[in-house]
Amino acid sequence: MFTEERQSAIIMCLQDKGKVKVKELSEKFQVSEDCIRKDLKTLENAGKLKRTYGGAIMSQDYPLQRDVIDRRNYHLDKKKVIAEKAMGLIKSNETIFLDISTTNIELAKLLAASRMRIVVVTNMIDIMQILVQNPMITVIGTGGTMYQGVNGFMGAATIEVLKQYSFDRAFLGSCGVDMVDLTVTTLGVEDGLTKKAVIHSSRHKYVVMEKEKFYFNDSYKFAHFDDINGIVTDEYPDDTIVNTLEASGVRLI
Repeated sequence: MFTEERQSAIIMCLQDKGKVKVKELSEKFQVSEDCIRKDLKTLENAGKLKRTYGGAIMSQDYPLQRDVIDRRNYHLDKKKVIAEKAMGLIKSNETIFLDISTTNIELAKLLAASRMRIVVVTNMIDIMQILVQNPMITVIGTGGTMYQGVNGFMGAATIEVLKQYSFDRAFLGSCGVDMVDLTVTTLGVEDGLTKKAVIHSSRHKYVVMEKEKFYFNDSYKFAHFDDINGIVTDEYPDDTIVNTLEASGVRLI
């Protein structure tokens, strides 16, 4: 099989399954894994796919760039599972931070329905509106530059506020992880720098994200695995990812 034929066949596999793995393609086409990686790089450069840890996915297969309003009901069942797990980490009388995240909206709903006395700082308006319904929760908004697409605050003014706090726990959304560089990513620099400020001000840092985001990454790396304590997700990813997280000291919840 010629290189072009193999690459066309890879695209057909990708369209059929949604994602492909280097090892499986190597066995299927009887070529080395390095050869498959070169194929995937060529196809990525041509805009046909997006390489991930151990394989590839269709370009823009995950709706990373949808506005928050559009993403609220995407994988809602999974986000509720993640929120319940995150809820189990929070203790009474703590000061926590909830980042701009549709998963954190679900966590805020659980907190609002609880009898837990806590302080919650957030840069997302949706979360403030949910939590203010519970008089046992002290709700603090960061303020700053308002970004309509995420219905929240980011940037320099927000960061200055965050520097003044010391959080017991922080729950951060992400657009995926880079399992090669061992980093957590988001869409842009303003969100990334704001998340970095939260990490710097927090004792325990958790990323909340669906399992499939282990196979995606985006443009801005806001944290290395060394910077976080754990990742709260709905299901376990592949064993190779689980082993890498364990070796990096990242708790998988």
